[in-house]
Amino acid sequence: MSAPIQQLRGLEILDSRGRPTVMARCRLRSGAIGRAAVPSGASRGAAEALELRDGDQTRYRGLGCRQAVAHLDGLIADAVVGRSFTDQAAFDQLLDTLDGTPNKARLGANATLAASLAFARASANDRDLPLYQYAAAMDTAPGVLELPRPMINLFSGGKHAGGQVPIQDLLIIPQATTMAGLLEQAVAVFQSAAEIMQQRYGMRLLTADEGGLAPPFPTLDALFEDALEAIERAGLRPGSDVRLAVDVAASHFYTGHAYQLGGRTLDGTAMIDQLAHWAEAYALASIEDGLAEDDWTHWSQLCTRLAAQTLIVGDDLLCTNPARIERAVRTAAANTLLLKVNQIGTLSEALAARRIARAAGWQVIVSARSGETEDSWLADLAVGWGGDQIKIGSVTQSERLAKYNRLLELERFDGIPLRKPT
Repeated sequence: MSAPIQQLRGLEILDSRGRPTVMARCRLRSGAIGRAAVPSGASRGAAEALELRDGDQTRYRGLGCRQAVAHLDGLIADAVVGRSFTDQAAFDQLLDTLDGTPNKARLGANATLAASLAFARASANDRDLPLYQYAAAMDTAPGVLELPRPMINLFSGGKHAGGQVPIQDLLIIPQATTMAGLLEQAVAVFQSAAEIMQQRYGMRLLTADEGGLAPPFPTLDALFEDALEAIERAGLRPGSDVRLAVDVAASHFYTGHAYQLGGRTLDGTAMIDQLAHWAEAYALASIEDGLAEDDWTHWSQLCTRLAAQTLIVGDDLLCTNPARIERAVRTAAANTLLLKVNQIGTLSEALAARRIARAAGWQVIVSARSGETEDSWLADLAVGWGGDQIKIGSVTQSERLAKYNRLLELERFDGIPLRKPT
């Protein structure tokens, strides 16, 4: 049972792209305080919970969050202040009931998630627990605590970088045995890639939304080949010391019947052939959103063809939505969930999505968004919920580094080991 809530308030702040997002502060009568800031995505699936924006074009081009903040200060605060809750699930259930819509359209998922996280932080602080232990206690069957393995943005395209290449991210997955060693490898590869960008494209170190490099690659194959060269230039072995992964975000170049990729028009079967080529040629560890979010038939075919050799990751396909995850399990459309808590709106609903994926034997990647803040709660959540991997962004920019540095802290001071490679 939590101490009664004394105050809940919201605040409009700016994310890493200079766009508004929401922070909440929850104070319990015991004196414990929890603050949490929520992220925002640029590449959003159609089934995501609603991120409430004001639409007032005289402020932040319509992206203001004053309505979401007003809901925190008003409707949500009125419902929770003075009350105690048996656990996180009870608090989140009240938020869901208060909203009363299937996609948080009344209150906004940015408001409900900020409240959910702030209450979690306050409750953890009230019990003198680190947030990762509080998150682990939410699960009915918590496992051994381990650090998830980061998959790190190296090159960006799509909506994260102005679309100079159609696919969204090429990522590296260093295979070191400690978090400190892994990040050392990642920085070495990133700096080598930056040198290549200067020499090959005359481009200084400019980064995209998530910190990745975004040069004007002449072809998609050049994106992959430059990544391999950067790994080798860093003194590491591609496929052994460092693996590659890709976030295709195929919904953004899908017309409803075909994929427009690199000047070619591909049907679903041809797109699968292209993904299979990349998987084999570059030993990809995972393929995220390789097909459009509603191309269900071809998702199943993709999984049948490639799941034995690479992770087939659903982001836009699944939107951390239990109903879509259950459909994907039934139809064998994926084998890995990309978990983004702001896609569903509360911690408890995100945990329910994770449980469905785990029950199916899937892996879980806990993910940040392109519009992030310097709040590090994602790192604790990924540890507490046993994430296999964590997707934060690149090894630049403070909103990314805050989370990597939290993982380093948990390794050094809390003695939590890094999960072994899979």
